[in-house]
Amino acid sequence: QQVSVEVLDHLEHLALVDFRDSEGVERLQKAIQFADQLHEVNTDGVEPMDSVLEDRCLYLREDDVTEGNCTKELLENAREKVEEYFVAPPGNIPLPKLEERETFLQGS
Repeated sequence: QQVSVEVLDHLEHLALVDFRDSEGVERLQKAIQFADQLHEVNTDGVEPMDSVLEDRCLYLREDDVTEGNCTKELLENAREKVEEYFVAPPGNIPLPKLEERETFLQGS
């Protein structure tokens, strides 16, 4: 099953995963084939669930802080921070332009 350039572009931005080489595209195609097996499962009469625990009463515990006051030490591990927050990059991989990906996919 071929993966379109648009789908590849969308998945890269969502997952922050680089599919620029043939191995990456091949792994994605295998994952799609594996997931397609779910279409073979008969779900007639099965109600959708929010959780497998939705029929149980879940008890909340007290949120007691047992350790802490180490914000400064934790933030020393951050590559980038704003005020007292870790900054997650919009993408930790350099994504190629759409035209470059289209050329690559033709070879896979």
